[in-house]
Amino acid sequence: MEHDRERGFWLYDLRVETVLEGRTPVCRHVEGEYFRVIGENLVFEGALMVSMYALAAVLPLLPARQRETDPDDWMSTDTEVACADPHCGGRFRIVRDGRRWFSHAATTGLPQSRGTPYWRKQAK
Repeated sequence: MEHDRERGFWLYDLRVETVLEGRTPVCRHVEGEYFRVIGENLVFEGALMVSMYALAAVLPLLPARQRETDPDDWMSTDTEVACADPHCGGRFRIVRDGRRWFSHAATTGLPQSRGTPYWRKQAK
């Protein structure tokens, strides 16, 4: 495998799904809508929309959730994040969905360590 020869790290792909479970939303939360996190990218399919105010609540947690954590760490066990509006019933459920290998050379900004950015490499 390519990653056996170079330094790098694993990141989980994430699926971030809107859940209401009977709660009333204030912001635009539609039960079952979702987006994915793949590497550094938020991937929205179709005409999906997410309130930027609601997104502000979940965004800071996504990089930590992508990384391996201890099974007893709250980041491993607590999967739902409430909307930033205290009157909103919307939640985001963050689910780990597979893992990807990223080489250090393809993701660093350090000039002496830089390789071809991961997003410019051809899919194999």
